[in-house]
Amino acid sequence: MIQINRETCSNLDSALSREWLEANGIGGFSSSSITGANTRRYHGLLTAATKPPVGRMVLLSKLEETLIIEDARYDLGTNQYEGAIHPRGFEFLTGFRLDPFPIFTFEVQGVVLEKSVFMPQGSNTVVVEYRIMDMPRRQTVRLEIRPLIAFRDYHSLTHENGALDPTLQQEPAMISIRPYDGVPRLYIAHNASKVNPNRDWYRQFFYRVEAERGLDTTEDLFNPAIFSFDISKSQQATVIASTEPQRAANASRMRKAEVLRREQIVAAVPTADPLAQQLALAADQFIAKREDGYTVMAGYPWFTDWGRDTMIALPGLTLPTGRTEIAKGILHEFAKHVDQGMLPNRFPDGNEAPEFNTVDATLWFFEAVRAYLEHTNDETFVREELYPVLKDIIDWHVRGTRYNIRMLENGLLNAGEEGVQLTWMDARIGDWVVTPRSGKPVEIQALWFNALKIMEDLGSRFNDNEAVKRFRTSSALIQWTFNRIFWNEERGCLYDVVNGGNPDGSIRPNQIFAVSLTHSMLPADRAVKVLEVVERELLTPYGLRTLSESDPNYKGRYEGNPYQRDSAYHQGTVWPWLIGPFISAYFKVHGNTPETRQHARDLLKPLEQHFSEGCLGQISEIYDGSVPQFERGCFAQAWSVGQIMQVMSEELLPQDVQQPSAVLA
Repeated sequence: MIQINRETCSNLDSALSREWLEANGIGGFSSSSITGANTRRYHGLLTAATKPPVGRMVLLSKLEETLIIEDARYDLGTNQYEGAIHPRGFEFLTGFRLDPFPIFTFEVQGVVLEKSVFMPQGSNTVVVEYRIMDMPRRQTVRLEIRPLIAFRDYHSLTHENGALDPTLQQEPAMISIRPYDGVPRLYIAHNASKVNPNRDWYRQFFYRVEAERGLDTTEDLFNPAIFSFDISKSQQATVIASTEPQRAANASRMRKAEVLRREQIVAAVPTADPLAQQLALAADQFIAKREDGYTVMAGYPWFTDWGRDTMIALPGLTLPTGRTEIAKGILHEFAKHVDQGMLPNRFPDGNEAPEFNTVDATLWFFEAVRAYLEHTNDETFVREELYPVLKDIIDWHVRGTRYNIRMLENGLLNAGEEGVQLTWMDARIGDWVVTPRSGKPVEIQALWFNALKIMEDLGSRFNDNEAVKRFRTSSALIQWTFNRIFWNEERGCLYDVVNGGNPDGSIRPNQIFAVSLTHSMLPADRAVKVLEVVERELLTPYGLRTLSESDPNYKGRYEGNPYQRDSAYHQGTVWPWLIGPFISAYFKVHGNTPETRQHARDLLKPLEQHFSEGCLGQISEIYDGSVPQFERGCFAQAWSVGQIMQVMSEELLPQDVQQPSAVLA
């Protein structure tokens, strides 16, 4: 249970920087700061996935709450405007906790009120409940709630307009509104004693994170009704906002079902380790239904499902918690969409065709299959459904596919053409490619070799002897070539990109994969040196920098307008997901010893502390490269959670102590 104390809650800057997230398993979510003040355009009590898991719309932005004790009114909400905070309900906030979902505790004149927010799985629904936990004497206590609606795409902002239709449909214990054509109807079920229609606009909410990001910062929201509740120790107030009709009386049943579901997630973790259990709960928020199957949401609040992110995150998000059927379903679904030997990198919103614009997503697919097979021993599924697809992928890469992706005569994998970013370092501003890595990027060679060795292993399992010979010959060739042309003797590490001319000697984290992946091309002495350089130049408390501080192109702060941020995205910004491969590499070099395990634990402590900062219970997408390191980007990132969960599952949680891995040549 993550708890935030009264001191932090009453410190406005600290409280505004702490966010919470609820996900509904179909792409929708609920999120805000612990004060209740929205600091982003992406905050909202009900962001519905209208075409699961995409088509996201902010329907209900927030609830304005006023506690009325006798005749005195106390606003519990907090809002930020340009130069002002009003009301200041955070001053009544005595605590916040995830138990297992967001619970807020307010104290006003001795009356202790507890508010909880959760989303039932599989439904665009949010349940908000209020309970009086303590009341020093018998007195009249009422709660007034004003829902503020936005009804917009989650990337946009709402402003006061005459097109809004304020008409309410009222029936016992429920109202509904559909303010614009072409949007879902919002149903609000309740147990209020009185509901009064209202037609007020609340204007000029200021979103400070959007200001920091150099984007539009203000929004107007509409209040269609005012709910009044008579509450006491024996009663509670319930509001259920949904795209479907609901009944407030069902809130208790929904709550119990959701608590049980999360208890089962924790119970499936094969250890009592608190970090592993919190990671399992975090991982759950990225798993979402897509049509008849499942997918991985790459990050909240703005990413949807991406091929690269899915394959990197999948093993850690699903296998350690026994969700092998979900992993199987996702692998099956992506295998169906392989085209010309490539995995789709993105399933766009709507009915557009998938995008095939990545070289590494397809190669990470092999590693995800390896992890699945190792964990489940499900040879039948892999042999019958995946192995033919994997062989076809190799064939396409050997003879050539999109974007000049093809195996060269020396065994290395070429990828790229002008103006296209195919690796994970994919920032582009207009026609400016920030980190041009066309040619032969180091991690692509590591992934290509790893894929060939995995295919060699699968061929041996499935008695495909001809294929085994072919994969073994190709992997031996690439290993010899790689060590000959990628080793930077002067700096004692690997070049980042080799592309005909002078190789790129930038110190970047991509070389760590040549050590960390299941199959490595490097001799042990070179693996040690790569690890030392990465540790010295790139390791920070929150992950690896994307570029050494000593590089003239280094940018230590990820802030400012979109141009400034994109130009720093892979030029020094820290990515927490890379701590997973770094720890894997550390184990392979130093062995699974008590000392190694303790060092790995120490490396994870800052990120464990991060669970009580930023988005509570989650791990951010990125951090600043230079101190002070603030969390940036998406406040919850799938591969940040997945890679750390995977390394814990494979390296830290097993108790057997081994010597350095034999796969290092």
